[in-house]
Parts: sequence; structure tokens; C-alpha cells
Amino acid sequence: MPQTWMITGANRGIGLALTTVLLARGDHVIAAARDPNSGPLRALAEKHPGQVTPLALDVTSDASVAEAKVALGNRPIDVLVNNAGIYGNRDRQSAVDMDFDAWREVFEVNVYAPLRVAQAFLPNVESSKSRKIATISSRMGSIGNNPSGSIAYRSSKSAVNMTMVAFGNEVRARGVGIYLFHPGWVQTDMGGLGADIAPSQSATGLIKTIDASGTAESGSFRNWDGAPIAW
Repeated sequence: MPQTWMITGANRGIGLALTTVLLARGDHVIAAARDPNSGPLRALAEKHPGQVTPLALDVTSDASVAEAKVALGNRPIDVLVNNAGIYGNRDRQSAVDMDFDAWREVFEVNVYAPLRVAQAFLPNVESSKSRKIATISSRMGSIGNNPSGSIAYRSSKSAVNMTMVAFGNEVRARGVGIYLFHPGWVQTDMGGLGADIAPSQSATGLIKTIDASGTAESGSFRNWDGAPIAW
């Protein structure tokens, strides 16, 4: 039976790949982005009539999230995917040279926004059959596996891991599962063309793993193919 997925940052990269794979298998996608009527999403909507709901959403804005919530009303969301994210100033993220303004922006998008979105749309998730919230984190947020460098990005992913685990503990009694994923080193604008895997491979693996996830996996930190990652 088709499900309804809501994906933030659905207009490019992993978000667009997730949307493409889900539509191809017959699911419905609430495609959230600052400009959800951009070229790629518009083309997908035309190719899959009736399956795409464009949703204007700036995940860093309380007002925008509130407006998006009103636009969706009580529509059930089987799977909410917090995908929108940024890397920050790549040249100044070291222990001895940090762009602190850029670091604050990274936290706004990568940490505050996922919780803001999860809180706003929790009632929609609760009213669905699947009741799942997945957040795209990164193995770079693993304290156990980390080298140096990229402090802004790494710290934001560690922080969102803690945030969503705590959120998951709060909503566990409601039957909502919370999952954190490393999408792989993906060939996107962020990952670069020299990355390991194509967006379609990451998206297919993530969807398969999310589909197979239940209450036992809630609060877990895993790779796109389901392999566990050290915190």
C-alpha cells in the first residue's frame, strides 16, 4: 500500500534522489523546500501526477514551518525525513581557525531545524500507520570514529544525534520511531563528484532500511545500508 513521505530539502541531492525513488515505486511525497516548484521537482510532479505535494518550507524559520503545518492540516505522514543540511565554511572549521558566524548557521540548519520540523509535524506522523521520523546525520558526527577538522559540521551532526535520540525517548510511548542515518559519501554538491556512491544508491538503501525499521531500531545510528555506526 502506498505511503506518504515528507522530505525536507527535496529539491536537490539526497532529498531529490529519495523523492525520485519513492515516486517510482508508487508512494506519495510531500516535497518540502524553499522553492518546491523548481525545475527538478516540477518535472517529477509532471511525470507522477497526483503523487507530489509541493510544500514551501524554510526549515530555519518558525513562521515558515508554522505556515507549512497549516497548509498540510491533519494529513498523515508515514515517514518524515529531516534531510535539509549544510556543510558551512569549508576553509575555516579547524581547531585553530573557526568562522563562528558560519558555525552558528550550520547549527541553525543541521540541529535546530530538524527538531523544529519534528515538533511541528509530530501530530501528522502520529496519525499515520508507520509513525517514523528519520534524520540524515553523518558518520562525521561519530565521536568514536572522528579524526580532526571540519569541526562545525562534525559538531552539528553529533548534536543532532543527541537531540533526536532525546526526542525519540520523549515520543517512544506514542509509538513513533526515531532513526539517524549516515547516507554514505554521496556524489552531490556537498559530497563532490569523487564521492563513493551515487545519490540513487544511497536513496534506495535508505528507503529499504527505513522500511525495515521498527520500534527495536528506534534511537539507532546506522549507515544507509543498515550497518550500525559507533556514537
